[in-house]
Amino acid sequence: MMNHRSLTLLALCIFLSLPALLHAQRQRDERATVEDFDGIEFTGDDSTFYINFRFRMQSRLKYTSISGNDLGAESFEARIRRLRLRMDGYIYNPKLTYTIQLGFTRGDQDYDDTDVPNIVRDAVVFYHFTDNFYVAFGQNKLPGNRQRVNSSGELQFAERSLVNANFNVDRDFGIKAYYSPVLGEVPFHFKGAISTGEGRVANVTDDGLAYTGRAEVLPLGAFTNGGDYVEGDLEYEETPKLSIGGGYSFNDRTTRAGGQTGRYLTTPMTLKTSFYDAIFKYRGWAYQVEYMKRDAADPIGSDEEGEEVHTFKGQGVNQQLSYVLNRNSGYELAGRYTWIKPHRDISAFESQTEVVELGLTKYFRAHRLKLQLNGHYQVKDGVYQTAYDGNNWGATFQIELGI
Repeated sequence: MMNHRSLTLLALCIFLSLPALLHAQRQRDERATVEDFDGIEFTGDDSTFYINFRFRMQSRLKYTSISGNDLGAESFEARIRRLRLRMDGYIYNPKLTYTIQLGFTRGDQDYDDTDVPNIVRDAVVFYHFTDNFYVAFGQNKLPGNRQRVNSSGELQFAERSLVNANFNVDRDFGIKAYYSPVLGEVPFHFKGAISTGEGRVANVTDDGLAYTGRAEVLPLGAFTNGGDYVEGDLEYEETPKLSIGGGYSFNDRTTRAGGQTGRYLTTPMTLKTSFYDAIFKYRGWAYQVEYMKRDAADPIGSDEEGEEVHTFKGQGVNQQLSYVLNRNSGYELAGRYTWIKPHRDISAFESQTEVVELGLTKYFRAHRLKLQLNGHYQVKDGVYQTAYDGNNWGATFQIELGI
């Protein structure tokens, strides 16, 4: 176990080495980063042990208005949104890799729903049978919708969309498998998981599990540097690139309102979530679209304190379009339109919501060091009038720094 002196020394090494470490490296949350890493790393004398370290943090200011025509602050957020430490490596054999990721902010710990500081985000072991087939055992992201699987450190807006917030299947403990064949020059990705269904805080597992599967095809060939899981065309693809994906998750008798997230239920629910998405990039332009739908036979229940609680049954679409103005200067303009519609079964609790959002990002070292300025207008029930109840304005400024 590392003592306070060791932790202090490690942190000092990270910050003193920072100028040399700010490289535009990709971070994938479905596999360990052990190749082409240029940062803080250690290798055993006999090469049977390897580990690397990275961190990232997001400092945020966010404002939300009282209403569409009252610009007084309904809420004002000033906080560290994310602060994470990640370790990747292998032990004994490069085929046996691992990822550990820790989160140190309240928003990263699922504290409000569980009253437990869940510091561990990822703790997973991978075994690579071949270069394109590997399995995982432990806790990490399920193979769900693209924007959720995409690392939060690779986003072009300060936060994921409301579609993702309401329907994603998040992290879970279980067994996963990943297979990526190439037919001709067309890559495919097939992913599957069997997991507990209750997310990061489950101490024991009931007899209801979650089953998740996803498939992707890249008909125009592979993206440069894994860009199909990076928002914005920072690579300036010289030829058009397209990835189309979709999948389904069946969470049998979960005890949480959101499946792997949300408040605890006294009566289990079975959730069925489908998701379809695509991303296209060409010469600085990037477009992505995501559709998600969730079904539940009885979406209304009660929590452990007897209060009424519901799962978000319904559907939603998110679209994002962006253009890198100049690949050398690193400025990007982006627009986002989000639409979510609740099912009539939960109309007493939720209303149709749309969000129109604009973003300006300045990339210094791709997504590793960037400044983000976002502004949005939220619309309820399809009525865009500023005086309509529930409509409001918002703005977010965020700095992301990491290695």
